Amino acid sequence: TLLYTIKFEHQVSNMSDEEETNLEEGQEGEEDQPPAENKLTEQLCGDSLSLLCKIGNGLSHAYVKMDLRGKNLTDISIISAFVHVRYLDLSDNKLESLSALASLTHLLTLKADNNRLTSAALPQMPYLQRASFQNNKITSTEGISHPLLEVLNLNNNQITKVEFEADSLKKLSALEMRGNQLTTTAGLGLPKLQRLYLAENLITELVDLDKCISLKILHLRGNSETTNPIEKLDGFSKNMVALQYLNLRGTRISALKPEIKKIKCLPMLRGLILRETPVSKEEEYRIEVIMNIRNLERLDKDIFTDEERQEAQELYRQREEEGKLSENNPDGTVFLD
Repeated sequence: TLLYTIKFEHQVSNMSDEEETNLEEGQEGEEDQPPAENKLTEQLCGDSLSLLCKIGNGLSHAYVKMDLRGKNLTDISIISAFVHVRYLDLSDNKLESLSALASLTHLLTLKADNNRLTSAALPQMPYLQRASFQNNKITSTEGISHPLLEVLNLNNNQITKVEFEADSLKKLSALEMRGNQLTTTAGLGLPKLQRLYLAENLITELVDLDKCISLKILHLRGNSETTNPIEKLDGFSKNMVALQYLNLRGTRISALKPEIKKIKCLPMLRGLILRETPVSKEEEYRIEVIMNIRNLERLDKDIFTDEERQEAQELYRQREEEGKLSENNPDGTVFLD
């Protein structure tokens, strides 16, 4: 059971933070015509079961893992009878609905990747900890309200707006929503969230992030042309005391000095990615960044050298002597204190 859980988490949420590549845009090339009907049978259910475990008061046993990947299923109504299933994989089928899972209240993990789902809504699952619905046609986050859910993957869907019930997702620590159609981070202010992946969306507005007091990793990578055309770094707050890694690669940030000071408030920031942004082409780009964020260890994957830190300090002193600090920037936000 432990091995299965670890493997699932690795597949869903352990994608490399610094070597992230563009994910495929869902199921391109899939035929739009309805698939031929293919119902789940009792025989196939039986063949797909494994992992015998104690159930109830411990005096009975049942198989609790069901693997139905790649069966071209369109109808899983019969699955409602298998109430003891805890680990369920429905990936790579032709499913348009998960309503048959309502009676599977003992689910711990659920994978339904690469289907035809337009919704991930389910009745509240009291024990569900990990769920993955990537590469579907989901348009809304409504109906995702499971009190023990820790890891959620909604990559490569068609979601335009986040409508989570925060009170029902108090355990959620990792959320993946790459490759959707979000234009804002509104609704993502979940206090227990530690890892948030929003690359390849349409985000222009950063809001509600100040509520993410546990957030450690934030990916907002774009491709500088059509996705995540972020120009301003408003929305960051000193309340984000845990944020260590921020990826803004390929966004449209073009004014280094006024924007970099907006993330100076992040006390634990250690890694920052600004590669392929307009500011990364500015003269003395790395020096300007380290002059503002002294606790930073890496910029664009490269560790700051002692020489760079020394150069930043000398440049700061030079500007101070020239009076630029007091005349042009009296609050001192652009330079070292």
